[in-house]
Amino acid sequence: MHLLVTGGCGFIGSNFVRYWVEEHPEDQVVVLDALTYAGNRENLAGLEERVPVVVADVCDAEAVGEAVRRYQVDTVVHFAAESHNSLAVLDPGRFFRTNVLGTQTLLEVARRAEIARFHHISTCEVYGDLGLDEDRAFTEEDPYRPRTPYNASKAGADHAVRAYVETYGLPATITNCANNYGPYQFPEKVIPLFATRALRDEPLPLYASTANRREWLHVRDHCRAIEAVLAKGRLGETYHVGSGVEASIEEIADAVLGALGKPATLKTVVPDRPGHDRRYLLDTTKIRRELGWAPSIGFAEGLAETVRWYAEHVEWWEPLVARAPVVETAWAPAGSSAAGPA
Repeated sequence: MHLLVTGGCGFIGSNFVRYWVEEHPEDQVVVLDALTYAGNRENLAGLEERVPVVVADVCDAEAVGEAVRRYQVDTVVHFAAESHNSLAVLDPGRFFRTNVLGTQTLLEVARRAEIARFHHISTCEVYGDLGLDEDRAFTEEDPYRPRTPYNASKAGADHAVRAYVETYGLPATITNCANNYGPYQFPEKVIPLFATRALRDEPLPLYASTANRREWLHVRDHCRAIEAVLAKGRLGETYHVGSGVEASIEEIADAVLGALGKPATLKTVVPDRPGHDRRYLLDTTKIRRELGWAPSIGFAEGLAETVRWYAEHVEWWEPLVARAPVVETAWAPAGSSAAGPA
């Protein structure tokens, strides 16, 4: 296979590249990444000779088409997206441009090049949210009810993929995934944010709705799921990828502080952002039954390993802290870095 991985210098994308090179050394992998603030060449350190990086925007059809032709791409795995929920409240146009128009640009290039497979990475957040005490999980048949600009932009991208499947017969698949965690995650996201702040003895900002919960999946298990879908998934289908393990923002903070031996007094409460979803949970029956996939990394083990990775890689994350966008809004006082479940 000749894979083009968009967003391959980001968190999940770079972990996928590392996983694929390790598990499929016979395949060619090329990364296309705009290297925005969250894109980092250091995420692919050690693979410079193995994995070429094309610096380009997914909205640039000419650059994407050239990469597809030059590297004889037959499979596109599309991670590239703006994903900072709070930033999307401030600058929604940026999210719709990259996440919707960028996806449509890739789809059109793939259609014209007669790509053998297009796989799109989506999110649980397209479905809206669940009540904290609601006894159900989202299935692949649930209607989309996005509540934030980021959620809506990802929903729009999913619809574009399905439209290309139905209208043009594009051989595509979609995975909607739970919150990921693991190494190389940009320190704006809650687990690395808490870990890097605790390591510096700085306050951990918890949204006021600290009981809000998310489902957590280790990024390597996500990579394995994508591998299973590419190998055995039915064309035109959507598969949910989750662990069934939920944790609240306060439970995450307590676990991070405990792993680092830091005091609970570092926790501080900040106002919620608008449209803060209460809870997501995905029903993964379909991928388990059809493809035989199941998560293999327990949350307690994976979280401890992740926190340890940040403690041991200060030189990786320290320069990135200054690159994170400062979200100064009515709900996050100037100079603060409000955080909660993504």
